[in-house]
Amino acid sequence: MRFKFRSTSILTVHFKKYSSSPASKLSARRDHGLMIKRGSYNSLFLQNKLLQVYTKSRDVDNADKLFDEMLVRDTITWNIRIHGVIHRDGDAKEKARMGFSCLRRILLSEVGLDHVSFIGLTRLYSDSNLVEAGVQLHGLVMKQGLESNCFVSTSLVGFYGKCGYIAEARRVFEAVLSKDLVLWNTLVSSYVLNGMVDEAFGLLKVMGSLGDHFTFSSLLSVCRVEQGKQIHAIVFKLSYQLDIPVATALVDMYAKSNHMRDARECFESMVVRNVVSWNAMIVGYGQNGEGREAMRLFVQMRSENLLQPDELTFASVLSSCAKFSAVQEIKQVHAVVTKQGYECFLSVANSLVTAYSKTGSLSEALVCFHSIGVPDLVSWTSVIGALAFHGFAEESLRMFESMLQKLHPDKITFLEVLSACSHGGLVQEGLRCFKLMTEVYKIEPEEEHYTCLIDLLGRAGFIDEALDVLRSMPIEPRTDALAAFTGACNIHEKRESMKWGAKKLLEIEPSKPVNYSLLSNAYVSEGHWNQAAMLRITERRDCNDAKTPGCSWLGD
Repeated sequence: MRFKFRSTSILTVHFKKYSSSPASKLSARRDHGLMIKRGSYNSLFLQNKLLQVYTKSRDVDNADKLFDEMLVRDTITWNIRIHGVIHRDGDAKEKARMGFSCLRRILLSEVGLDHVSFIGLTRLYSDSNLVEAGVQLHGLVMKQGLESNCFVSTSLVGFYGKCGYIAEARRVFEAVLSKDLVLWNTLVSSYVLNGMVDEAFGLLKVMGSLGDHFTFSSLLSVCRVEQGKQIHAIVFKLSYQLDIPVATALVDMYAKSNHMRDARECFESMVVRNVVSWNAMIVGYGQNGEGREAMRLFVQMRSENLLQPDELTFASVLSSCAKFSAVQEIKQVHAVVTKQGYECFLSVANSLVTAYSKTGSLSEALVCFHSIGVPDLVSWTSVIGALAFHGFAEESLRMFESMLQKLHPDKITFLEVLSACSHGGLVQEGLRCFKLMTEVYKIEPEEEHYTCLIDLLGRAGFIDEALDVLRSMPIEPRTDALAAFTGACNIHEKRESMKWGAKKLLEIEPSKPVNYSLLSNAYVSEGHWNQAAMLRITERRDCNDAKTPGCSWLGD
């Protein structure tokens, strides 16, 4: 199979002289005045060039004014206008409406549309997810006889893929007789975007393994490790292992699959690394519980490389340090963050709040939270969880009330609040928050929310009410909810309910020793020694997992 190669980006507006800087805008206006002075203002060619300059420099007011003053407009004029709308600031749907207005005016005039026009309009409808408008545009493409144009078909495949209509994307793809590599890559990325990994991998086989760095990077971002190793072999065969995006994708793929040795080998084999490469390795160590290695790599990055860490690097390192209670390392990273001015990034500030909270430094966490200019939902959720984690349930609720005046909570926020009420014994407040979640904010409770509610009622001695919640759950209760209920029954000596919960736990997880211990303790407390002994025999026969011994860990 042979491919035609072209650039993946279609540039319809290209100027070397002008940029979006204020100086460039001033130069464009000066040239505009010079055109008027010399009497060449009515030249369509020069008007299009000037409109192009205003569009590229994001001088929206002058671009609109010039466009309205133009007595004659050709296809190039409208293409500049459409692509100028794409790069404007503002809501995507509003920009799509502007694009649709341009299309309607073009159709009412005698100006024709070309492939550049359709590419720009498709981009507008894709960004705003306006499926119906995109389908209508597709019909117009077919009416104009451009359905076999590779450029237009590529934009349509990307549009349908982004909107989730993968069958339509495939039909557009199949209609093109002479497919180039960009079109193949667009279909591959559409499959990847919609979670159809096997189909995307099958498409690579149809291509005959003649992909490029974009193909391999897209597939590696979602494939399983078995498939990833096959792609790694193709990458090595085609010498793409020296390409930074591909090598970084390999590192990320192995790290996500918990193959850290393979990830490190790929990382060390890279001749040139960028910040994304370092981040992939640092994040991989953090997610796989190797926080100390993540910290060592961070130190190595700063000492051996000219690259500066970015916000993702700092957020990942702070998360890793929090997992192994490295208080001093967190303070050192915080100092670097402050020195390099990354405290203003919400992801870093939120990571600092969480890291200090998990290592017991609540006061530092609160200082970091209050230093955030405009906290987002993650910031509020982090500080609510931090207060709850340290036993300040009432303060956590007050923080939640403050947040409600600014933002709408999500299910994670309510989970932290319910957890705070549970550990603080605030039954009425917890029930009120659960009602607020379901009735006011219309958030469907998940098993974790029901588990917190059961734990809240159980800890306070409302065993019958906790049982009612357990039995009224819309989903089958799993181990966490049953364990919370059984533990509460044990504390309040409700033996019958405890036996019911322990038996349910044994049905779900018959290989866990702790479930046998719960039921055995219930039998012993009632004096049923024979039943307890029989249960221990069953445990030794059926339970292969050794009981994990308890341990304590004191950090520095």
